[in-house]
Amino acid sequence: MDIFKDQDDMTVVKKHGKRIVLPILILIVIFGSFVIVGAGERGVVITLGKVSDTVFTEGLHFKIPIIQNIEKLDVKTQKEQVDASAASKDLQTVTAKVALNYHLDATNVNRLWQSIGSDYKTRIIDPAIQEAVKAVTAKYTAEELITMRPQVKEDAKLALTERLTKEFIIVDELSIVDFDFSPSFNDAIEAKVTAEQNALAAKNKLEQIKYEAEQRVTQAKGEAEAIRIQAQAIQNQGGAAYVNLKAVEKWNGTLPTYMMGDTVPFVNLR
Repeated sequence: MDIFKDQDDMTVVKKHGKRIVLPILILIVIFGSFVIVGAGERGVVITLGKVSDTVFTEGLHFKIPIIQNIEKLDVKTQKEQVDASAASKDLQTVTAKVALNYHLDATNVNRLWQSIGSDYKTRIIDPAIQEAVKAVTAKYTAEELITMRPQVKEDAKLALTERLTKEFIIVDELSIVDFDFSPSFNDAIEAKVTAEQNALAAKNKLEQIKYEAEQRVTQAKGEAEAIRIQAQAIQNQGGAAYVNLKAVEKWNGTLPTYMMGDTVPFVNLR
């Protein structure tokens, strides 16, 4: 009797188990049939391990449960900053810090996933930056890398764009955050700048001396001309006129209170 009772209990448990499991499976199928692709994302559809030509855009999408899997990729602008080392045209060691703004080609994320996967930064972007920096710095001397920095940046951006576009990665902007050189080159640059500053200061001082000398010459010419004019006046009007002129120049504007006998008048007014 106990054996039959146990068998009846097992049957009841199995029936209740089926009633519980079946709704759960239905819910799993229902929820597994939909996927939401967020803003700034694209969904790569993978059917039984094969990448599909279909790319899910933002929003709610239906997928086949278990059969299909959706890999989401960010297509918003992203930033990658890398330290790169290279040699300049004159064989100076150059260390550059490069910042890259980029985004994935939204219409070809399935091809990107198929060829590279999700690790595109390590496998593609970082090596491409290193390669571009090495190729560009080799075209310029160390000094030109400093004085022609905007052109160096544009060359590096162009080289990187050509490289990454083939991998469905779009370059938005490239910035050379910093250039650094060997201590010996930095010392040489500092010495050159100091020499140029000293030369400029010496030139300015020479110009000042020249200007002051020209002023003195001009002043001397003016004084000589004044003397010539005075001498000419003496010759034309006689000595009395010159005496009167000097008297006027020294007169303080006050007339004498007393006049002695035959004193010569202070100024002969005629």
